[in-house]
Amino acid sequence: MTYALDVDGVDKSFGGATILRGVAFAVESGSTTAIVGPSGCGKTTLLRLIAGFEKPDAGTIALAGRVVAGGGWVPAHRRSVGYVAQDGALFPHATVGANVGFGLPRRARTPARIAELLEMVSLDPSYAARRPDQLSGGQQQRVALARALAREPELMLLDEPFSALDAGLRAHTRRIVADVLAKAAITTILVTHDQPEALSFADRVAVMSAGRLAQIGTPREIYSTPIDVPTAQFIGDAVVLSAHVDGSRARCALGDVAVAANGVHGNARIMVRPEQIEVSTEGAGVSGTVVDVEYLGSEMLLGIRLDTADGDVPERVTVRRFGATTLTPGDRVGIRVLGRGVAYQA
Repeated sequence: MTYALDVDGVDKSFGGATILRGVAFAVESGSTTAIVGPSGCGKTTLLRLIAGFEKPDAGTIALAGRVVAGGGWVPAHRRSVGYVAQDGALFPHATVGANVGFGLPRRARTPARIAELLEMVSLDPSYAARRPDQLSGGQQQRVALARALAREPELMLLDEPFSALDAGLRAHTRRIVADVLAKAAITTILVTHDQPEALSFADRVAVMSAGRLAQIGTPREIYSTPIDVPTAQFIGDAVVLSAHVDGSRARCALGDVAVAANGVHGNARIMVRPEQIEVSTEGAGVSGTVVDVEYLGSEMLLGIRLDTADGDVPERVTVRRFGATTLTPGDRVGIRVLGRGVAYQA
């Protein structure tokens, strides 16, 4: 099978510091992949290698079956790759029309073609006469996308393009960009440190940690069955407790919890998501005491200290509860786990 992008065993170091080690993954044509990980894990370096701005120390990168790095070298301007940077990188002295037209051959820089590209990113053609400093942050990013689309790339690379926008504008701009790229059937890679953004934007999510690819899969797989505890804790909030696993059940401070069968037995650690923990004032199941309540608007986070037997050190868990709650610190509650947790060998 020929992939739109095939990265195989890529290493990269700068000044003796290893940034990427043995990174390998493939991206299907027309799909959207989000590369997510903490700052310094190598996300942007990987994107720059794919774009052709840097050369790998080892390994190969192929676009649509053609090797462009490692065993051959194809410069960035001949890779049919579009690139949108975090700040948009628009030319401040040029009009919007000139910025968009920069990606076009001279003969194709017509008002009609520029208007078409602006309309693709939900901007009125009249914006062509404006300058970047007359646009909002979200509009600037859409102009940057239009400029990248002008080259009709086979692969679009987005390097944290929404991170400088406020929350509402960020979500709105992200939806527009995702819709544009989906309609154009352009294979897309998004680099972000924002976990919800990665899960909502992409068909597949690749999680990086310390220069390595820890896990790649669908958003549901990554969130529901992370490969290890660090990945679980990075992709969303996680409640991680010591446990003893026997078959499909795990005994822990949250009681007897069902776990997915993954070969883990005996002493282990178990992970459940905060929304899996149900709180009741009935006192059924495992009991505990509310120690703090964090108000987040549409949801609330409850810190609960669990009751333990035999003088054990009490476990504290965080529970996500949607909507308002009358619970306050000091209230006694009963809790139980819904669904299955994920066990990891201790």
